[in-house]
Amino acid sequence: MILKYLSAMWTAMAPGLGNHLWQSTIFAAAAGLLTLALRKNHARARYWLWLAASLKFLVPFSLLTSLGSRMAWSRGSAATQGALSFVIEQVSQPFAQQASSQAAPQTVFAALPEILVAAWACGFAAVLMIWFARWRRVSAGIRNAAPLQEGREVEALRRLEQAGGIRRKIEIFLSHASLEPGILGIVKPVLVWPHGISDRLEDAHLEAILAHEVWHVRRNDNLAAAVHMVVEAIFWFHPLVWWLGARMVDERERACDEEVLQLGNQPQVYAESILKICEFCVGSPLACVAGVTGSDLKKRIANIMNKSIVRKLNFGKKLLLTTLGVAAIALPIVFGLARPAQSSAQNVTPNPAALTAGYQHVSVTPGETGNGVIQTRILFKPDGLMTKNLTLQELLKLAYGVQASQISGGLDWFATARFNIEAKLDDATVAELKKLSPEQQKMERDLMFQNLLADQFKVALHRESRLLPGYALVIAKNGPKVQPAKPGDTYPNGIKGLDGLPAGPHKFNFGPEGVIVQALPMSFVSSNLATHLGQPVVDQTGLTGDYDFTMKFSPRTETAAQSHEQTGAKITTMPVSSISAHNAALIAAVEEQLGLRLDPQTIPLPVLVIDRAEKRAAN
Repeated sequence: MILKYLSAMWTAMAPGLGNHLWQSTIFAAAAGLLTLALRKNHARARYWLWLAASLKFLVPFSLLTSLGSRMAWSRGSAATQGALSFVIEQVSQPFAQQASSQAAPQTVFAALPEILVAAWACGFAAVLMIWFARWRRVSAGIRNAAPLQEGREVEALRRLEQAGGIRRKIEIFLSHASLEPGILGIVKPVLVWPHGISDRLEDAHLEAILAHEVWHVRRNDNLAAAVHMVVEAIFWFHPLVWWLGARMVDERERACDEEVLQLGNQPQVYAESILKICEFCVGSPLACVAGVTGSDLKKRIANIMNKSIVRKLNFGKKLLLTTLGVAAIALPIVFGLARPAQSSAQNVTPNPAALTAGYQHVSVTPGETGNGVIQTRILFKPDGLMTKNLTLQELLKLAYGVQASQISGGLDWFATARFNIEAKLDDATVAELKKLSPEQQKMERDLMFQNLLADQFKVALHRESRLLPGYALVIAKNGPKVQPAKPGDTYPNGIKGLDGLPAGPHKFNFGPEGVIVQALPMSFVSSNLATHLGQPVVDQTGLTGDYDFTMKFSPRTETAAQSHEQTGAKITTMPVSSISAHNAALIAAVEEQLGLRLDPQTIPLPVLVIDRAEKRAAN
């Protein structure tokens, strides 16, 4: 059960995760190029670049893009912004959301999401276990450590704290473990000092080592290292995060070395002090316990002894880094601002002004009440629509093409109070609709229906994505039995246009004896199956194009049948037992006669969250 839930999460997250990893990799590559440009400057500048690349793995650009898409102010040309948005999206988000339209092959690859999730969980657990074992080594070494209150170590440390601008005193604990001197802790760091090491160090050596540790505290190196450990645990499968960790350790140790030398310590003395620590102690097993012997010692000693001149960042490089930092935050927000413009630019109609005129006459009256059987009726006409005894919940299902489980937040009357609606389009709108394709007509009629409900019932809502129970329409074991649509009218006598589609080549009939389909895509079939199953159905067959098929089954009695006609639709409320029998028969017929299968799954689906609605009286 847990694996199924994680599999559904993987299906929803996989494209976004792919885009995030792609963006983070590009960001890290850009940071690497900048470090090459700063190779003769202070190590702390390069360190912050590597740290920014690490933090990028925890901050998806999609968060900033979402922030930009929510901002509302006047925008420029939609066509220009749409083109820019398209280019940005192709570069930054190469992995599109295509999981819902992919076929589900009946091989081991069908279980690939579960395998990948299980592999990630095992790797995540393994990394945590390794770090836990190393932490136990550290904690065991300092468990019996005693605080050091006086001595030359304490006096030197206090002088260096004052020189480094550290207000809170750093406590020293003497440990009998063989671990090197190191800073332990983040909020209240302490210095763990090996017992007996001071006897091997002269005052100059001692001060150099303590200066190194003081700079670790001032730079908050343990906090940065702990954050990167989180990145390594989550993205353990990405080699780049481990390489970033090594670069961060290199640059942080070199940055501390530079600061120690700038305090006036002699390079030879400082190098000797590091070597003496290496002779007496072992290195820290955890990056978040900052010591003195980290990174490549041979390279560090060479840099210390060469007295290489370290240049400060000039104005030009500071300006470059500032500009790139602002751009890294601003560009995703600009992208988010451009995306709504792109969407609106795609919904182009021959005459938008005529379509926005909408209905010239709308009548809303209360429907029937009572506990008996209530018949409902839906009629779509070329010049309008008529509904009888539908609740606002049912009206929203029709307008937005969702199921009851995809609507959340309604009031008490939302699914009980019934209404009758008659709406007539003006002649200009009808004429403009005739110029559109059947799919465009349905899209525009749905939009006008949504606007009608918003106007008459003051409906305000927003959309969210949630994991809900539903069905995935996939190819059955022996392959599909549906046939590609043939030219001409396959069913000349039996089908009339329904469900918002005009009479013509696209035909659909869901009657008491089964289903007849002509020249319709699987996406349309899955949406109608969802209507009759009462649960969402996502097309995952991977079948493209239009198809013809018939499917016969008769699970309902004559009085409880649902029938579609050219003049409308009559629906009779059924008991739960009859609904279950109907769904079971329909699912079986789909697999036996169409070669498709309805798999119960937990699916990421859009949900309409109702923020506000008003109960409408007669007008």
